[in-house]
Amino acid sequence: MKKLVKRFRPAIIMVILFLSVLIFVPAKSSKAVQSLMDQLKTMLFVIPPVFILLGLFDVWVPREYITRHLGEGSGIKGILMAFFLGSAAAGPLYGAFPVAAVMAKKGSSLFNILIFIGAWSTTKIPMFLFEFNAMGARFAVSRLFVSISGIIMIALIINLSLSHQQRTLQLERAAELTGN
Repeated sequence: MKKLVKRFRPAIIMVILFLSVLIFVPAKSSKAVQSLMDQLKTMLFVIPPVFILLGLFDVWVPREYITRHLGEGSGIKGILMAFFLGSAAAGPLYGAFPVAAVMAKKGSSLFNILIFIGAWSTTKIPMFLFEFNAMGARFAVSRLFVSISGIIMIALIINLSLSHQQRTLQLERAAELTGN
């Protein structure tokens, strides 16, 4: 029981806070419930397709392919592939983390996983097209360049600040999250 409470402590705290708002701030309770329902609805429409695609990715894409194209020593090809996968992906950022865990399980390098997550969060193709049309080419290309530079710098700093053993440990922990 203690293990279960410890594991779900953040969720339990959030439920207690939510119930406290409902009880002690009744004027905000309908807005809080509506917000919760909107978020749950969004998650129910996003998470199942992400996990279906994730299952297909896990089964159909061989480990050797990921290791060769996104693993240690994949070079610029791995970086470009990680950027493309992250930029072309659809859905909110929380959809990237299960994909990153499967990438870790399949042999992707931590550096390329960090690039993938950064690209998913900031270099989405539809967002770039919107910015291009709404704010002009100069702004869109400038923001894309700054974002790509920032993603690479952050991934490099994290990668260089960890020893090989620490990177391996992080990849193993991420791979354990896939349950296989």
